[in-house]
Amino acid sequence: MALLGLARNDATEGKAPMTDTTLHNPDRFMVDLRQILSQGKKRIGLLLGAGAPVSVRVNVDGKLDASGAPLIPDVARLTEIVVGGLATKDREVIDKLLPELGDNPNIETILTRVRRLSQAIGAAEVHGLNGIAFEELAKRICEKIGAIVASPLPEEPNAFTELVSWIGGTQRDHPIEIFTPNYDLLLEEAFERARLPYFDGFTGSHKPFFDPTSISEDSLPPRWSRMWKIHGSLGWEVKPDAIIRTGSREATQLIYPDHLKYEQIARQPYSALFERLRDFLTTPDTILICSGFSFFDAHISAVLDEALSSNTHTAVLAFQFKPLEEEELAVKLALRRPNLSVYARDGAVIFGVKGKWRPGEPPTEEWKSIRRTFWQSDTGGESQFVLGDFARLARFFALAQATDILSKPEPKAEDEAGETGEAEAPPAACAENA
Repeated sequence: MALLGLARNDATEGKAPMTDTTLHNPDRFMVDLRQILSQGKKRIGLLLGAGAPVSVRVNVDGKLDASGAPLIPDVARLTEIVVGGLATKDREVIDKLLPELGDNPNIETILTRVRRLSQAIGAAEVHGLNGIAFEELAKRICEKIGAIVASPLPEEPNAFTELVSWIGGTQRDHPIEIFTPNYDLLLEEAFERARLPYFDGFTGSHKPFFDPTSISEDSLPPRWSRMWKIHGSLGWEVKPDAIIRTGSREATQLIYPDHLKYEQIARQPYSALFERLRDFLTTPDTILICSGFSFFDAHISAVLDEALSSNTHTAVLAFQFKPLEEEELAVKLALRRPNLSVYARDGAVIFGVKGKWRPGEPPTEEWKSIRRTFWQSDTGGESQFVLGDFARLARFFALAQATDILSKPEPKAEDEAGETGEAEAPPAACAENA
């Protein structure tokens, strides 16, 4: 197999200006991805960011509705709602902190600063609050976050249930690993609704406790998916000698703690979970598929950058919702690390080459219907790549096992050529055993 962008091509690294003559054919990459998704042989991980639940829209009754509001808002909107919902005195303190937090601070950077002040200042006061008062402010912020991200999964089939359907529909050589900074319980609900087993680092039945040894040993069978909540989750609580999972949506204590200055017992889950992400990315012949992830999170992006640099047999495929020029952070990293491919609405960065999309001739008549799962017209009639939307990507995953995989298209030279008529350099092959 070739053409997914899964292996390093040193010939293109660092030589990737956007030009009129650089074109990518989405058919070439999606036919390979469909085959990988359907076979169950690859080691596949998913990184699901805040944009994933945004793609699920519901009405005021919580029912699926394409014209409704996002099931859970994105980080920017979440920040507005949380800060706006605080008492006047709390908002005044936040307003004083904002100039210290750089450009476009979000609720996580605000919460980190509040927690750091609570740990550092003791009886001294900053902006009228001492350490204990900042600790109480952090609790109120977490309660507001918890109330917003506690939305239940809609009863109707949706993107999360379709993703889990794909996971459970194939016999696998390796477990699916899901990494997510999201605090919600939507994935847990989807797995449990489908009666599919998963492991999240906790063990026990009465009050499951976090067990970092189980994370590193990885001795469960492949049918058990792994779910790693790398920024914490609703339902986690700190006890004197352990972190436990309560399952309660009201438990918000372990939402995005400060990774650097948190007490040892609370720091343990996050250090172990980030180490798991590093281990996954440095395992040969591994694919990590990102959806709804903006690359704004410095902790996660740093791990991706380091792993992509040290392990050229790892591939990261980032499906981005916006046009390529608006995905600056993802594009910047992809231009530096050619084993990261960015698939945006109007173009892609593949093997460090930045270009616009242009489909070729369909290899078969049947492929036309498959193409419609990733290439659709917008309201203005212009066709675009749509898998940056998590709901569409989950549907693409589910359909990958619904029909037989067709023969891979062999695009003509002009499919990948520009005005000069010279074809783009052929991509390197996929990792072995694809």
